[in-house]
Amino acid sequence: MTSPFSLDDRTAVVTGGNQGLGKAFAFALAEAGARVAIVGRSAERNAAVAAEAAAAGHAFVTVTADITDDAQVARMTDEAMTAFGRIDVLVNNAGTCVHNEAFAVTDDEWSSVFDLNVRALWKATIAVGAHMRDAGAGSIVNIGSMSGIIVNRPQWQPAYNASKAAVHHLTKSLAVEWAQYGIRVNALAPGYVKTEMAPVDRPEFQRYWVEDTPQRRFALPEEIAPSVVFLASDAASFITGSVLVADGGYTAV
Repeated sequence: MTSPFSLDDRTAVVTGGNQGLGKAFAFALAEAGARVAIVGRSAERNAAVAAEAAAAGHAFVTVTADITDDAQVARMTDEAMTAFGRIDVLVNNAGTCVHNEAFAVTDDEWSSVFDLNVRALWKATIAVGAHMRDAGAGSIVNIGSMSGIIVNRPQWQPAYNASKAAVHHLTKSLAVEWAQYGIRVNALAPGYVKTEMAPVDRPEFQRYWVEDTPQRRFALPEEIAPSVVFLASDAASFITGSVLVADGGYTAV
C-alpha cells in the first residue's frame, strides 16, 4: 500500500527555502518523494542548497526572487509552473523578525516585518492558489509561530508576534473559503528552533527560551520538518484551518 505520508509525484514550492527551517522543509519534502522548488533572494545561496540537494539525490529547482515584490511573486509562480506543470504544495516559510519594544519600533521595522511575514505570504498564496483552484486540489502550509499565540520573553517583538497571529487567522479564513476548491490551508507554529534567526545559544535567553520549555531544550530544524510533510500529505486529508503547534510544550504552561 502507498503510505498516506508519501509525496510521490507531487510538486512543492518552499519560500525562504535556502536556509534554516525552509531548507529543512525542502529536504524533508524531497525525501518524501516531492519535486521541490526553493525560492530565495540570494542566487548564490540557492545554488549552494541545490548542490547540497543534488549530492543527496534530489534535483531542486531554484527561483531567485524577492517575494515582497508583486512582479517577482508572479515570476516565481510562472517559473515553478513551467518547471513542474502544476504546484501541489506551497510552503510559505519566508519571514523576518525584529526585536524591539513597542515604543521604539519604527515604521520601517513594522513594515519590513508585515511586508514579508503577511503581505508577501498573502500574495504568494493568491498567485499559487489560483493554479490550485484550477486543478481542484492543493495543500498550503503557512509557517506561523508560537509567537502568534503567546508573548515571548525576555525580548520584546510586538511586530513579529502580531504578524504571526495574522498568519494564523489568515490560514483559518482561507481554509474555510477555499475548501470548496479542494485546497487545504494549515499553519505550523514552531517554538524555539536553532536557526540563523533564533540565537537559542545566547546565555541571556537560556532562562526563558530553554528552561521555560517543558522539554527543557530547543528544537533542530530537522525535528520540525516532518510536521510540514504531514500537513502537505494525504495523511492530513481531513485537516484544514488548523494551527499545528510544535514547541516542546511551551504554550501548554
